Parts: sequence; structure tokens; C-alpha cells
Amino acid sequence: MSESDFEVPAHLQCIMRNYQVFGHRWLRTLEKYGFGGILADDMGLGKTLQVISVLSAAKAEGDSGISLVVCPASLIYNWLEELSRFSPELNAVAVAGNQSERAGIIEKIQSYDVAVTSYDLLKRDISLYEGIKFNYEIIDEAQYIKNHSTAAAKAVKVISSRVRYALTGTPIENRLSELWSIFDYLMPGFLYGYDTFRKELEAPIAKRSDAAATEKLRRMTSPFILRRLKNDVLKDLPDKIEEVRYAAFGSEQRRLYDAQVAYMKGMLEESDQSEVSRNKIQVLAELTRIREICCDPSLIFEDYKGESAKRIACIDLVKSAIEGEHKILLFSQFTSMLELLERDLASEGIGYYKIIGSTPKQERVELVQAFNADKTPVFLISLKAGGTGLNLTGADVVIHYDPWWNIAAQNQATDRAHRIGQTKVVSVYRIIAKNSIEEKILELQESKKGLADEILSGELGGIGSMSREELLELLK
Repeated sequence: MSESDFEVPAHLQCIMRNYQVFGHRWLRTLEKYGFGGILADDMGLGKTLQVISVLSAAKAEGDSGISLVVCPASLIYNWLEELSRFSPELNAVAVAGNQSERAGIIEKIQSYDVAVTSYDLLKRDISLYEGIKFNYEIIDEAQYIKNHSTAAAKAVKVISSRVRYALTGTPIENRLSELWSIFDYLMPGFLYGYDTFRKELEAPIAKRSDAAATEKLRRMTSPFILRRLKNDVLKDLPDKIEEVRYAAFGSEQRRLYDAQVAYMKGMLEESDQSEVSRNKIQVLAELTRIREICCDPSLIFEDYKGESAKRIACIDLVKSAIEGEHKILLFSQFTSMLELLERDLASEGIGYYKIIGSTPKQERVELVQAFNADKTPVFLISLKAGGTGLNLTGADVVIHYDPWWNIAAQNQATDRAHRIGQTKVVSVYRIIAKNSIEEKILELQESKKGLADEILSGELGGIGSMSREELLELLK
């Protein structure tokens, strides 16, 4: 068998990097011989793309079956975006929504190429998947099944599939039983039953650092784990990787968002161009309210008790980065949003520093020095406070919670980490609310860079130059 048997699809050949092509061939080689595997590349190295290339190749070769992706809820729409972007020929669907909507999708699931659902929804719907045979089952952030006794772990193992893959940057976080649980999903029985595994491998290694048991486990598992760190493939990478992460509103957040958009549309429709031009401050205020609802409705509705899609996605991303031993700069325009994120970090037991506009200069210096020197994983920074004068090369992950639509200001913030003295590849994430004004702004950034430099940045110039029709288009 030659490598040419596992060529990546033609439309991805100019996109995929050499190490990703290797990953594609590695996954397909395992499949050829009837094995599953763990793609354990570091975050930012494109695990999703490598799997999509396998799904795309299978379809191109005439394999018409359905595949299932199981991931954290915050990543469902990220998977759909990546599938649409890299392999639009794959007909993909999210198994999401309320119970009856999900049941309807599952009933017709075999008319799709790829279905994407969350661990939580899968365990609720598991009885509906009975009798469905999948080509591939892919679990993303596979550390979600590290405890083999949970309902989530049991659900992914019940699904019937021809090939199983697991994606995770951290196949072992604390205990060897976590690795056993993932292998119990991939190839049940390969690492024995858990009682045997614990007696013959886990206990000798954990309690006595038994060299023979360690070597036996390594020999058994290493052919089925592909792990590359950013520094391993540094020559093949740019020094900055940028990615958009999408978050989909829940029903309550969507209701508030739609109501605010409808209010602003009505205001614009009742005004002519001259009135819009005169009321630039009001227009900016209403746009800001819409953006705040995207961030977290509780920024403007004190009694809001629902979820924030971006907030959940952000904390999931932070936890994933920390598990991969990365340090993070987290930027927001809104200091009130940073306060909410502080609560989340505290509840998760995650250490952090914070700088906002009112932080004294000497304190800023001390915080920066401490962050670059110690193991505190997160630095919260208000965008204006973080624009200049901070050298934070201790971080190699940058998250823009609510991107400052002035691209220059956003890039300036990113450059707190991506600058002289940085020895690691920097990953930059923008968290964007799906089907919202934020997606429109991304489009504007590409099509009207001059306008996008000003819009929603707190300056009035860009708003003043937008026509009533352009504002309404923004709200569609």
C-alpha cells in the first residue's frame, strides 16, 4: 500500500499543511486496518480540518454513509462552519433544538453526510439512535468522556459506527483511567476491562512507577495516538494562527436579541437619512445594546437568568487552552463583561490577573511581570487598557471576546503577546455570535475596511458615514 492511496481531496491540497496531510494519511491508515485513533495535536493545529479531509475523501470515493460528530455544545456551530468552509459538498446538520426538533432530525439523519451534536444532547437522545449505523463517529474534546462511568461516556460508546476517532489536546489530564476510557470508546477491550487494566497497568504505574508496566502501556497505545505540539511543526507554521469560534444563542438570548434588532429596525424605518445623520449618538447607543446582548444579556438586563452562548464558549476555550498548558490573554471592550468572566474563572478555580483603564501604571507593570514569570494562566484586559505598553510574551493564546471593530486596535492588542521576545506560535481566537450583527461586521471588515475601522469602535465617524440602508442591512 502506498501513500498515494490516501491522497487528500483535491480542493484541500493547497490548504492543508504538510503535518495535516500526514495526519489525514495516519487516520486513514488506521481505518484501513480496522483501528481507531486519538488525534492529540495541540490546540490551533487544525484537528477539525484533518478529520473533515477524511470525511470528504470518503464521500469522493463513493462512501455514501452518515457520520456523527459529538462535541461540547459550544462547538456545534464551529464544526458546521468548518465543514461549510472546507468541504461544502458534505451535507451537514446540527442535531440541536428542542426535543421534538431533534427527534425529527434524527428520523431523517441518513439523508445527510455529517451530523453534529453535543455530549449532553446525545445522552438525552441516545434511544433515538438505536438501529442507525454510522460510518465514522468522531468525539471532539474527548476528555469529556475521561470518567468512564458518566452518561456522556456511556452514550458515545453505545453508538454503532464502522470507524471511531477521538480528538483531544489532553488525552491524559490526571489519571491513566482517563486514557482507558477513551480507548474503551475507540476499541473496546483493547486495553482489557477496567478492573484488569487497573490491576496490571494503572496501579503499578501510579503507585510504584513500574517501568515495565509503563513501557507496556506505551507500546500498546503509542501507535494509536498522534500528538504534535506547535513547536514540533514550527517550521511549517506561521508565527500567528487566527481562528473564528462561533457561538449560537439559546432561545432566551435569541428572543432578547431579536427584540432589540426589531426595535432598532423600526427606529430606522421611521426615520429618513437626515434624521439618522442627526441622531448618530442614539444610533451608536442602540448598536452597542445589540452588541452587549451578544456578549451577555445581563450586561443590560439585570434580571436576566438565561445563558450566554459566547460566555460558555469562552470559558470552554479557556479551559481547553489551560489543559494544553497554554497561557491566555482575554480581551473585552466592556469592563462589565470582564467582571462576569471573573466570576466564571473564580467558580472554575482558575487563577487570573486583570488590567482595566483605571489600573495604576505601577500596578500594571507589576502584574505584567508576575504573569510573564509565574503560572497564572489568564490575563483579563480591557481593550483600551491593553492597546499599548504591555509586553505579555508569557502568553501564547489571545482571545477577543467582543472584537474591537477597529482592526488596528484589535491587532494592537494581539501584539501584546505576538511581539519580539515571543518564542512560541501565538493562537488568536475571535468569539462571534452566530446569526448576529457580529457576523455582518466580519463581512464589513473584508468588504469595507475603511468603514469597519470606525464602526462600533466608540467613534462616531464610521456611523455618520453609513446610510440608513446600510444600517438596516447590518441588522438583517
